[in-house]
Amino acid sequence: QVAALASAGVAATCLTGCEHRYEAKPEAPEEPVELGPADEVPVGGARLYERARLLVSRPEEDTFLAWSAVCTHLGCLVSPPEGTVAECPCHNSRFDTADGGRPLAGPAYEPLLSVPVRVNDEGVLVAGEPS
Repeated sequence: QVAALASAGVAATCLTGCEHRYEAKPEAPEEPVELGPADEVPVGGARLYERARLLVSRPEEDTFLAWSAVCTHLGCLVSPPEGTVAECPCHNSRFDTADGGRPLAGPAYEPLLSVPVRVNDEGVLVAGEPS
């Protein structure tokens, strides 16, 4: 009976977080990806670009940093950040998007994968290597 209850708890947890799981390891975009206006990322905060599976933070007015939004633990997509902290809904790993994507709480112990990001002449964020 205890094993059945434990399995039910695992299943319930998976229903709330595992739908965001990706099998692939975090990767940088193969081609440059336009994310949207740079002004959409708040100064001192971060934003999740779910379709591109990327996180972008803006620690200062003219500084943008980007990471894969795929958790380094088991590959779930992190939730939209609160301030500069992004949390994985699967197992509650937390990452600091203002400090190199480093893990603040496990079970993840590897930082998020860094991705190059720039602002183009039109003020649009472009992630990935320039073309």
